[in-house]
Amino acid sequence: MVKKRIKITLKRSIIGKPEKQRKIVASLGLRKLNHEVIHEDVPSIRGMIHKIPHMFEVTDVKDAK
Repeated sequence: MVKKRIKITLKRSIIGKPEKQRKIVASLGLRKLNHEVIHEDVPSIRGMIHKIPHMFEVTDVKDAK
């Protein structure tokens, strides 16, 4: 079974944001503005995105296999 994957892009700066939001961004592996990471689409990742959705752009990733 192929697991669904999502690409997360940081679209808003973390400057001036609360520490809790900074930790969420760091736990997703995002460092700089427009940095992209790919994660499996699991409830824990979706929960982090749901906490601060205005900071991310989320797209589905099509596997090349």
